[in-house]
Amino acid sequence: MKFVWSLPNILTYLRIVAVPAVVAAFYIEGDAGRWLAFGLFAAASITDYFDGYLARLWKQQSTLGRMLDPIADKLLVSVCLLVLTYYGTIGGFSLWAAVIILMREIFVSGLREFLADLKVSVPVTRLAKWKTTLQLIAIGILLLGPTGDKLVTGITELGLAMLWTAALVTLYTGYDYFRSGVVYLMEAGHEP
Repeated sequence: MKFVWSLPNILTYLRIVAVPAVVAAFYIEGDAGRWLAFGLFAAASITDYFDGYLARLWKQQSTLGRMLDPIADKLLVSVCLLVLTYYGTIGGFSLWAAVIILMREIFVSGLREFLADLKVSVPVTRLAKWKTTLQLIAIGILLLGPTGDKLVTGITELGLAMLWTAALVTLYTGYDYFRSGVVYLMEAGHEP
């Protein structure tokens, strides 16, 4: 428990606290709410890089940090997708991109939990890190949505295209994790 209040863990805590703050920003009328949501989300997304980097650099990696980091990531992405859907920024056919991302996140979390019981670690791949980065950029753009369109025409469409790209990469990385874990799933199914 010596690293509970380390800077890397504090950054993760802040990312978790940012989730309801981003939602609350949508209660502010007009462009100010969208800009605040974007700013909070961008700051939270940046902590995703720095918490792990600093933990490794300062040798402050902890079990708590390893558990909370993916939870913070999934909360941030999932809640923002739900808010963007509720407010109509993500709708129509693009709703399927959000569904793909949410399903994969839940599936991989369940798979990791199952494999952890078997003492099997599934490391995060480089492509999965790129997937997260692509998702965060797409969601950040979409949080600006109509407000961003006032500055740059078509910004929402760019965000939706990036969300679809992220969804396709998400499908591949989900399959990749499943392929890696299926050996252990089959072995567990044959136990007496």
